[in-house]
Amino acid sequence: MSDYKDIIRVIIISFIITLLLGPILIPVLKKLKVGQSIREEGPKTHFKKSGTPTMGGIIMIIALLITTISSGLLNRDMIVLLIFTVGFGFIGFIDDFIKVVLKRSLGLRAYQKLIGQVALAMILAIYQSNNSVLGTKLIVPFIDNGYLDLGRLYVPFIVVVVLGTVNAVNFTDGLDGLASGVTLIVMSFFSLVALDAGMNSIAVFSAALAGTCLGFLRHNSYPAKVFMGDTGSLALGGAVSSIAVLLNLSLIIPIVGGIYFAEIVSVMIQVASFKLTGRRVFLMAPLHHHYEQKGWKETKVVVVFWSATVMLCLIGIYSLS
Repeated sequence: MSDYKDIIRVIIISFIITLLLGPILIPVLKKLKVGQSIREEGPKTHFKKSGTPTMGGIIMIIALLITTISSGLLNRDMIVLLIFTVGFGFIGFIDDFIKVVLKRSLGLRAYQKLIGQVALAMILAIYQSNNSVLGTKLIVPFIDNGYLDLGRLYVPFIVVVVLGTVNAVNFTDGLDGLASGVTLIVMSFFSLVALDAGMNSIAVFSAALAGTCLGFLRHNSYPAKVFMGDTGSLALGGAVSSIAVLLNLSLIIPIVGGIYFAEIVSVMIQVASFKLTGRRVFLMAPLHHHYEQKGWKETKVVVVFWSATVMLCLIGIYSLS
């Protein structure tokens, strides 16, 4: 029962901290004039969002740090998760800072982002392979006591999974409340699974981030008062991937994170199709913009994607039962 109380407590605390930080930090971001620039090739309905403060991921990271550090439950697993969540968030912060503060539209160059992300992913993979009781084995969903031993392929595989997940979450952050809402649901899934597996520190961390995402929705749901920016989306991607790695559940990400997966795959298909045939498969990519171009309201796309994530997480729970 105390485990459930810890989960509930950190959700409430992180939620309240995020609510309180918004009115403090959003005016600061406005004064610093860190407004979002809207892409010319994006949906026309988004032009009215130009100038909305970005880098709101700072709110989420601060709330998560305060909640976890003050929880009295801090241990090695939680510290590892904090390091990689903040680490990926820091890469996003530098990118945001260059774009919106230094007014250099491109931000970090692609290879610079890649170097930082690969370095963090490799460290995470090596750490887990040396510290997990399963070593280089991964849990296979839908198969009772099913494990896949990757051996020497473990580290490169995990690097690909982490990079894919982090950037998929980044692509998902394109509508008000979309990435934060989807991640709230995914974090709730991981919290339940970790608690069931007896990995309480991971369950608490996941719950704390779920509470943070819930609180951030107060500031980020339509019409958004602040955007999370790469600071937030890369941090969330880092959290999702590192939790999955520590739970040996990397193979379940395409299931519970199906929306993330669909978003990044839609971009890959769109680019490949246009380069090879000169035609576009989607009206616009990532996928959420495709539905906007079909006439769906932004709020409808977000709610449908949230609902899909709930169903995917239920399938994820079933696959592990």
